[in-house]
Amino acid sequence: MTDWLRAEEWMALTLSLKVSFWAVLISLPFGLLAAYALVRWEFRGRHVLNGLVHLPLILPPVVTGYLLLLTFGRRAPLGIWLEETFGLVLAFRWTGAVLAAAIMAFPLMVRAIRLGLEGIDPRLEEAAATLGASRFWVFATVTLPLLLPGLITGAVLAFAKAMGEFGATITFVSNIPGQTQTLPSAIYTFLQVPGAEASALRLVMVSILVAMGALVASELLARRAAKRISGG
Repeated sequence: MTDWLRAEEWMALTLSLKVSFWAVLISLPFGLLAAYALVRWEFRGRHVLNGLVHLPLILPPVVTGYLLLLTFGRRAPLGIWLEETFGLVLAFRWTGAVLAAAIMAFPLMVRAIRLGLEGIDPRLEEAAATLGASRFWVFATVTLPLLLPGLITGAVLAFAKAMGEFGATITFVSNIPGQTQTLPSAIYTFLQVPGAEASALRLVMVSILVAMGALVASELLARRAAKRISGG
């Protein structure tokens, strides 16, 4: 693939893969917690949490990116604090692309995990609890193994969404080749340049291959996990 893609195309692909990987890895614990809270807990503000989780699906991506810029920009109080305390800069950096991709993919991840949790009989957890297992141990030994197919599905959906994220990313971190130019941003750039349609087409084909590969892999992994759970 390195011989087929030009240097700038390869950089956009590798950056997108890196951004998507870290976006999924960082958001997965929060997605699991949010899904578990929405399914298993009863508390005031539950509907508010549900609305906040799904808000990125409803808002235009550019609005999400602008809100990120207002919150985590280098002149924003939180952005200044992160830079002075941890040396972490998000705006116009690939780390900001990770944050934008994670936020945009979060609703899909939570939805898939939530559906998996809703399919688990609570009586199985209650039975383990009556045997003296702690709440954490019940979650680790009963809930989590049964939830594995849903976790895999949520992670892959989030990865695919992160790979295709454009609006929030370009608004928050711009479109800097080699630094913040992800696959969708590179395709957009090539489409604006006369004679660069071939590069755009190559990246479109790569995007389709990566997305299809991720979906097929998730289906195989989810089936294998479900088969292991059922003892087949």
